[in-house]
Amino acid sequence: MADKTLIPPRTLQGFRDYPPEVMIPRERLIETAKRVYRSYGFSPIDTPALEYLEILTGKGGEETDKQLYRFQDHGERWVGLRFDLTVPLARFAAQHIHELGTPFKRYHIATVWRGERPQAGRFREFMQCDFDTIGTRSTASDIETALVIHDLLRAIGIRDFTIRLNNRMLLTGLLERQGLVERSSLVLRALDKLGKIGVEKVAEEMVAMAGATPEQAREVLKLAEISGSNDEVLRQVEPLVAGNATGETGVGKLRETLAALAAVGVAEPFVKLDVSIARGLDYYTGTIFETFLNELPSIGSICSGGRYDNLADLYTNQELPGIGASLGLDRLLAALEKLGLVEKVATPAPVFIPYFDETHLHDYLRLAAALRTAGIGVEVYPEAKKLGQQLKYADRRGFRIALIAGQNEFDAGVCQVKDLQRGEKQDVPLTGDYSELIEAARKILC
Repeated sequence: MADKTLIPPRTLQGFRDYPPEVMIPRERLIETAKRVYRSYGFSPIDTPALEYLEILTGKGGEETDKQLYRFQDHGERWVGLRFDLTVPLARFAAQHIHELGTPFKRYHIATVWRGERPQAGRFREFMQCDFDTIGTRSTASDIETALVIHDLLRAIGIRDFTIRLNNRMLLTGLLERQGLVERSSLVLRALDKLGKIGVEKVAEEMVAMAGATPEQAREVLKLAEISGSNDEVLRQVEPLVAGNATGETGVGKLRETLAALAAVGVAEPFVKLDVSIARGLDYYTGTIFETFLNELPSIGSICSGGRYDNLADLYTNQELPGIGASLGLDRLLAALEKLGLVEKVATPAPVFIPYFDETHLHDYLRLAAALRTAGIGVEVYPEAKKLGQQLKYADRRGFRIALIAGQNEFDAGVCQVKDLQRGEKQDVPLTGDYSELIEAARKILC
């Protein structure tokens, strides 16, 4: 018999596997996001991973179009993998809004794909956790979006972060004054690279790619020089857009948003005006957000979004303005790993029951069932092996508690409860309903 040719096991560049010690905290982040979104009244939806190519192209800009995974299906139709969840939402809303009504608030947690250059915290396949409000232009929805971002990061356990806030109307007003509004998408796309390539390179790109004069580029980049408190930034911005209705409206909306956030206790340093941020996607029209971890700003924005009042116009004659944001789940997880904030466990069940006495399998199963009924996850080891081997397995997997009972313990009517993190142990009576054992486990886990 000829030797078979083995296929080398490997993953594609820009893609990754998620072992249990990564997937468990990832799922916890997802559950936290769902809980926060639902607390504000956002409902879940899902859409296909594949869309007709025409649905996706031309919505995020030239660079995004280049990154699309596209192909012809078996019916010779051109299709693409979604690059974000906002464009599919616009299509979904245009298709179903008559049944949904407005305002429509949804969250969508799903995988997206972009064929971009992989780097730290950036993958070609990643998950987004979006929430959006469709069908209103009210600044109240802009304010609520910032509140959701704030509450989401706090719920995750992050305390040191900054939500950077701007308004595209301010930027559009400035470009109108400079005679650049017809090339605004190219100018704003260059401005969005400010934090990555610096002022000089951005100015060069504005001249080379957007056709701006050096003087026009300098005027736009005056935004990068503005600093100070939120009030100071607004005072410096006002002269740049004075006399331009669009820009003045943008400044007014920023003032209104900041005042409302301060009224509910979300102010500096959690929210900071940054009039240089542009968000590279073409569909943004108003308020925009980028959120950074202050301990690790180099990882980039971990929760971004903004207002897009015209995106659904491509699919329907009905006005469907929208605003929302997206938690970059995998980027955040990479950041939390770097900061040492991810608990490395390989099991979602905190309690472990060794099976080392074959005559008591039914007792172990009854005990596990009682704890699960009480809402505590339990794993029973599947083979009768030496206790020491099983406890090594428990340590390696990251269990919090081991419930140890052999013939001697059952004869005495007790179970040994061992805290695997502290190394402490105690004997707890085995009552008929296991209530004392359940209570002892809860005290360790709380």
